[in-house]
Amino acid sequence: MTAFPHDQALDPEKINQETAKIKWAELQRFFAAGQTIYIASELDLISTAQHIAADNKTLIEQAMTNKTIHPVTDNQAKEWLANDITTWTVVVKPWLLVQPITHKPD
Repeated sequence: MTAFPHDQALDPEKINQETAKIKWAELQRFFAAGQTIYIASELDLISTAQHIAADNKTLIEQAMTNKTIHPVTDNQAKEWLANDITTWTVVVKPWLLVQPITHKPD
C-alpha cells in the first residue's frame, strides 16, 4: 500500500509562510474581481484558510451565517481605503482572504 504525500496546501506552516501584510489599497483589483473574502478578527486566519482549502462546507457555511466570513462589502472596501488599512492576507485559490489588522490599545 502506497501512502499519499502530505497535502501541503493544508499544512498550517506552509500557509503561514504564504501570508503577508498588505495595504488594502494594493488589493483593489482583487476586490473589483470579486475575489476578496473578509475573515473576522475573532477567527484564526491560518486555520480558516485550511478549512477553506479543505472545502469544509459545514464550518464555512456556519461562519457565513455568523457573518465572520463573507465577500468584502463595498462599505468595508471604502472604509478600509479611506483609513489606509493594512490587512493580513493569504491566497486560497481563487480567493484572497483578508483580515484587517487592528491594533489593540496597550
